[in-house]
Amino acid sequence: MYFDYQATTPVAEEVLIKMQPYFTEAFANPHSSDHSLGWRSAATIEQTAQQVANLIGSDSDEIIFTSGATESNNLAILGLGKRAALKKSPRTRILLSAIEHKCVLSAGRVLEEQYGFTVNLIPVDQNGLIITSELEKLLGEDVLLVSIMATNNEIGSVQDIEALSQTIRSYGAVFHCDAAQAPMTTSLENFAAKVDLLSLSGHKMYGPKGIGALYITRDLQDQIEPLIYGGGQQNGIRPGTLPTPLCVGLGAAAEYISSAAAYNKRDELRARRDKFLDMLLALPWPAELYGADRARRHPGNISIGFEGFDAQDVLGALQPHLAASTGSACTSGIPEPSHVLRAIGLTKAQAESAIRFSLGFETTDQEIDKAVDLIATVLRRLPGP
Repeated sequence: MYFDYQATTPVAEEVLIKMQPYFTEAFANPHSSDHSLGWRSAATIEQTAQQVANLIGSDSDEIIFTSGATESNNLAILGLGKRAALKKSPRTRILLSAIEHKCVLSAGRVLEEQYGFTVNLIPVDQNGLIITSELEKLLGEDVLLVSIMATNNEIGSVQDIEALSQTIRSYGAVFHCDAAQAPMTTSLENFAAKVDLLSLSGHKMYGPKGIGALYITRDLQDQIEPLIYGGGQQNGIRPGTLPTPLCVGLGAAAEYISSAAAYNKRDELRARRDKFLDMLLALPWPAELYGADRARRHPGNISIGFEGFDAQDVLGALQPHLAASTGSACTSGIPEPSHVLRAIGLTKAQAESAIRFSLGFETTDQEIDKAVDLIATVLRRLPGP
């Protein structure tokens, strides 16, 4: 049973069907400008860029294809910071929320260690939501960039991006948003109007792995230093031959996740998540939901700790029958408690008890019933409190 949909989703059938011809029949290089087959591939890329743009309310020339959200985050943060450093900008501070994905925090550390920027972390409350008063204290005319994710990948907390945008932009800072988890959470219609840079990932929204996108508002594109250099593709911001099948998959996933059918599935997902949570909390072991309340979190996310149990022990005992996670997939295996869980004020013991169950559109009521029975069996067998 798969309860780790925030780590990755399967490719939706309709997405896969649209991708398949571009592996075999329509395989021409989209950057081959001397023949009609190349022109057709180029037209396909333009169409997929428009599909992604439609998802967030931008124009197609503001969409830069990448290998995924990690590259998008790095291109946004390092690209902006390196160019600013080259121009000796007076804006020398970067603000990152304390619960950002590790790739965002790592990029900030590079700017700090190699380019002389000062990086400040924005505190969050026990729900994982930005403390606006603390953000306002940190903001100033010397802030170049603020990066705050829309939906957290571990505890599912959903930020008020519109309100944050108004605060951040009043200081003239660039606003970057890691929105990899956001398409599963809410409509991103007109989201581009609220941010300057926005990262997306195909495999978090029923598209393929290995493809993502970075929205860069048109006015900012000449302020981004490339991370790689090549033949000048994508306005020179991210050169290299684009993988047409994967781009098609991202465009198709963008259409799928913003469809009326997906909205209905999202409501069903939220109801199943609530059912699963209620059943877990009703088990005869003390348990606590970590992060925001149900209305302010990813519709498939449950971050829960059973008092006195270690999450690694529980997940190990559940194998090979149930897949879940102790945190984000990119940090699993690291023995230290999650920086996200510590940032919301959990003790070391609480953080080590936390299990992330993330449901998806395919999760069934029967799987939920079986999962609860299996978890109860494991907790009964393990040494507890």
